[in-house]
Amino acid sequence: MIHTAVQQPGFKRVKRGLRPAVHAIHGLKFDATYNTQSSTESTEPTDPYFPFQWYLKNTGQNGGKARLDLNVQAAWDQGITGKNVTTAIMDDGVDYMHPDLKFNYNAEASYDFSSNDPFPYPRYTDDWFNSHGTRCAGEVAAARDNGICGVGVAYDSKIAGIRMLDQPYMTDLIEANSMGHEPHKIHIYSASWGPTDDGKTVDGPRNATMRAIVQGVNEGRNGLGNIYVWASGDGGEEDDCNCDGYAASMWTISINSAINDGQNAHYDESCSSTLASTFSNGAKDPNTGVATTDLYGKCTTTHSGTSAAAPEAAGVFALALEANPELTWRDIQHLTVLTSKRNSLFDAKNRFHWTMNGVGLEFNHLFGFGVLDAGGMVTLAKQWHTVPPRYHCEAGDIQETHAIYSGRSMFLEIKTDACKGSDTEVNYLEHVQAVISANASRRGDLELFLTSPMGTRSMILSRRVNDDDHRDGFTKWPFMTTHSWGEYPHGTWKLEARFNSNQPRSGWLIDWSLVLHGTKEAPYRTLSPASPHSKLAIVKKAHEEKKMQ
Repeated sequence: MIHTAVQQPGFKRVKRGLRPAVHAIHGLKFDATYNTQSSTESTEPTDPYFPFQWYLKNTGQNGGKARLDLNVQAAWDQGITGKNVTTAIMDDGVDYMHPDLKFNYNAEASYDFSSNDPFPYPRYTDDWFNSHGTRCAGEVAAARDNGICGVGVAYDSKIAGIRMLDQPYMTDLIEANSMGHEPHKIHIYSASWGPTDDGKTVDGPRNATMRAIVQGVNEGRNGLGNIYVWASGDGGEEDDCNCDGYAASMWTISINSAINDGQNAHYDESCSSTLASTFSNGAKDPNTGVATTDLYGKCTTTHSGTSAAAPEAAGVFALALEANPELTWRDIQHLTVLTSKRNSLFDAKNRFHWTMNGVGLEFNHLFGFGVLDAGGMVTLAKQWHTVPPRYHCEAGDIQETHAIYSGRSMFLEIKTDACKGSDTEVNYLEHVQAVISANASRRGDLELFLTSPMGTRSMILSRRVNDDDHRDGFTKWPFMTTHSWGEYPHGTWKLEARFNSNQPRSGWLIDWSLVLHGTKEAPYRTLSPASPHSKLAIVKKAHEEKKMQ
């Protein structure tokens, strides 16, 4: 009676923290009787580690830039603290007995897929290697004003532990079961892991996992769609997160990080699929990491990596979902684009500048559309109207093989009417995919750029110095960009392929198909912007002007 049987091969998935694991710093003794009076609105949390949580409130401590933070106080002041929202931490376990987490722990939605039981407690190791999930959990939902550690971004929200990273190898089934676990009890899944960040791996979700994610966004949360938050990766400038099929997926929200003075962290990967940024460790001083809960009831100030960035984003999205429980998974992406701020984020090496896309949205190849702004997101979420349905338009393809030579760029063009007049007409863009097969005498030296009809140029693949593959290349790999968000897709799309190397290189672009995702109707037509200078007002005006042409 068995219909099919599939062997599950093991593969590697790694946590996105800075290794080796830094021991927790237990400088502060906390006393659980400390200040338990009820907090009045708009006062600051009294938790002993709150002053170290510069990502929640940056006063310039440790040489940071004042007011460069997640602006959570503005959300809290509106009475929004994450109530009735559950975030699952898909990781190496969660210390759910931690006094700062235990009252916000959702046992019903938790599970241990590493040892198949309902208790996702981290496995003990001498080097605290399995502290990752507990640290991520505290960023989302550590309790407020209880005299213990710090406070979570959404301190009245719930966390679920999904333990799935702690076994000798990963399988497609463990990942798929984790991503599809209790999709109506869990609102947000936070993942701070992925394929090896070694700058030469090209890998992504296997079949069952891919299906689980797609099912999650289509059916989870009673049809509104689960929100998958992904850390963009810790491979630094040697890697490109578009080679990571989890971070580069349209179904996930890929989050990069900045440090406390606004520059990118040295381990940040860049790619055009990143939607926005939050914060990871502070500048040079390791103690200005992310202050959060640690194993065995302890606290730490050294949590870091883009690992630390994804759960902060999950916390901000939890606030938005409390403010408006009807938000779909796409609404969250639109709100992220419209409310993230450039603030004072900059590329320390001056490679990537802030650029305006065709409808006036500023983006950066490192930071996406900017740093999340909890106050702004909650305010807009309250008056949000769900965006129109999303269509998937196969806009054209080129199937002939074209040679790529050293020293000059190879250009290909696809002219499209974006499926005009058909059921899948797209007039306002969300995600754009260039599905490409290519090979090269050295894959890591290949660079790819996609330019939209409105002139927005996305680098969809950057040079990866460690990638010396000359055999596999890319096979129908979906490179994705978010940089044309809100633009009109009609016209000519240009793909540029070139080698970035002093050595002679050669390669072939075997095929390219262009897939456009977005809406037929203008997405913001029913919204009224609060200020004429807001991003919403700018994009809406661009859409209205286009209509009148």
